Amino acid sequence: MKFDTVVLGAGIVGVCVAVHLQKRGRQVALIDRKLPGNETSFGNAGLIQREGVYPYAFPRGLGTLLRYARNQSPDVRYHADAMLKTAPFLWRYWRNSHPATHAAIAKSYSTLIEHCVSEHRALAADAGASALLRPIGWIKVFRTEAAQQAEVRLAEQWHQEYGVAFGALDAARLQQMEPDLDTSLHGGLHYPEADSVSDPNALVTAYAKYFEALGGRFFIGDANTLRDAWQVDTEAGTITAGSAVVALGPWSDRVSARLGYRLPLAVKRGYHMHYAAQRGAQLNHPVLDVENGYLLAPMARGIRLTTGAEIARRDAAKTPTQLAAVEPIARTLFPLGERLDNEPWMGGRPCTPDMMPIIGPANRHQGLWFAFGHAHHGLTLGPITGRLIAEMMTGEQTLVNPQPFRVERF
Repeated sequence: MKFDTVVLGAGIVGVCVAVHLQKRGRQVALIDRKLPGNETSFGNAGLIQREGVYPYAFPRGLGTLLRYARNQSPDVRYHADAMLKTAPFLWRYWRNSHPATHAAIAKSYSTLIEHCVSEHRALAADAGASALLRPIGWIKVFRTEAAQQAEVRLAEQWHQEYGVAFGALDAARLQQMEPDLDTSLHGGLHYPEADSVSDPNALVTAYAKYFEALGGRFFIGDANTLRDAWQVDTEAGTITAGSAVVALGPWSDRVSARLGYRLPLAVKRGYHMHYAAQRGAQLNHPVLDVENGYLLAPMARGIRLTTGAEIARRDAAKTPTQLAAVEPIARTLFPLGERLDNEPWMGGRPCTPDMMPIIGPANRHQGLWFAFGHAHHGLTLGPITGRLIAEMMTGEQTLVNPQPFRVERF
């Protein structure tokens, strides 16, 4: 029960960290309370967002803020009892979303995004899971000309600054690509360099099986028992390792706080539901309804509807009001049939106020490493994060500069 490294958390980030360390000759124990890919990584939209060079910012327009304040927007909802605790985080998030600051953040963030698709494809090929990746991109759709023009301007900016490819779609071209969408749509915007995933849970599971094929071991255990040395309690007994990586997503601050780190981590919760398609209708790409803040994605189980963000206490009871609000709208966008899940799934996106993940060594403990805070891009950035952590831990030349992601910035 002695290992070189113990990785806490078997979501997409933790599994990728474990794989890359094991590939480099480390003996790795991967620990979670559930099987790999069955928490936050289970319920995302399945996008590997090569275009996502600018992380999702806090809105700064007065009209948008007033709309959110009424707490009836389909894309953002909040629990009143969570706002006081979350207010300091939201204030810092709002400040970092100033256009000049956001642009500076993107210069660092884009260095990770640049490698997201290539690193996924390489890992999927090694894991025998390439069939789960679809190199077809994804589409934003618009109901008004004003909304499309605003998004095209952003796409043009991203193209000029970072070479992000895009294609503006008029109504006729959109109808060719997605014949079963609402014919009254004004148009769309296609990001062709992104990949999508037909089953995110199956992808994480495949990566975890590859980790075990390399000689790594997975254990059901309690990450909250982590203590100096580094020791963790599991169902198979106590594991001891020379180093530990915290990759627990929205629960990472529980472990880091016990060790004396006060990190500004908040959670944006989200929901999904699967649906059948009516009358043989087919959805070819993931499709985001920009003006209503939900996404439809073709998945192995059916058409997955994912919601926007809910600001709430991490462990508060489910309140899928956003799902209830957007489902009737989604049915006008695409002919959805019956629900295929017994109840809505809910998960949490772990967020930092500067919109960038925490990747690198802890600054108070020898052998402790952090890999969390990926917000909306956990699936997107899992493999490049795993590679970056493994390169730092083994003393290799890193593919990207890790400095902007160090914990010391807080």
